[in-house]
Amino acid sequence: MSAAVVLAQNTFNGNLNPGLSLIGYGLGAIGPGIGVGLIWAAVINGTARQPEAQSKLMGIAWMTFVLVEVLALIGLVFFFIAGTGPTS
Repeated sequence: MSAAVVLAQNTFNGNLNPGLSLIGYGLGAIGPGIGVGLIWAAVINGTARQPEAQSKLMGIAWMTFVLVEVLALIGLVFFFIAGTGPTS
């Protein structure tokens, strides 16, 4: 392991301001929100241009939608982990 990684792990004692983690999650939720909007805008645009490709576009859209939403859920989990750390 790198000396910098070991030093960073030793200096972090688990205390993180819950307000700071709340702001971080709020900013982290903006990305998936924009991503979902772009995904469905592309599906609507593609279906309008080529209606027979709708079934293929919907399959791709749902897969990418799930991936984007997983990122938001991971951010939510990190928020709860950071916000409920030790307060000693």
